Amino acid sequence: MTKEKSVKRFMIKAICFAVIASSIFLFIGIGLASDAKQRENHTIVERSTVHLSKELKVILNQEMYAIEQGMMKIIPAISAGNWETITEIAKRIQNSFILKQKLTEKQIEELHHSLPVDFIEMDHSFHSTAGKLAHAALEHDGELVNFYFYKLHSQCINCHSKYASERFPNLKKIPQSKSEHD
Repeated sequence: MTKEKSVKRFMIKAICFAVIASSIFLFIGIGLASDAKQRENHTIVERSTVHLSKELKVILNQEMYAIEQGMMKIIPAISAGNWETITEIAKRIQNSFILKQKLTEKQIEELHHSLPVDFIEMDHSFHSTAGKLAHAALEHDGELVNFYFYKLHSQCINCHSKYASERFPNLKKIPQSKSEHD
């Protein structure tokens, strides 16, 4: 009977492992399929509460895409403890990938007149959090890196749900965090 129980336990463990592994591959496959099928397009919709010139929208879309790509590269870097990569990308997010380099004085003025104060505060907090992420990675503090990456991602969701809900309709119902600017 002992040998039979051992075999049953082994079979149950093997089945559980197979189910877990299959689930993981299923979710990864679904994610990759949806990514290949429909790439995220961070276009600011015309009906948005933020009204910008076409040129400024193009630059902002480039910025959003660069941030998205950077954040996607941070995920495996965290798992590998690749602190240098995390630090570099987080600093680039903190300093803006594109915006600060490409904006003319006229476009900067347009941004400040067109963007709601809350949007500017959210943006400032987002870039500040990226700086904290860079510092945590510089210190090789994995727990803090995870915290700030989570916070950075949450700030993306808060901003998209408030200012890009037409583009991200599934985020319309997400309540705004009380500490979204922290």
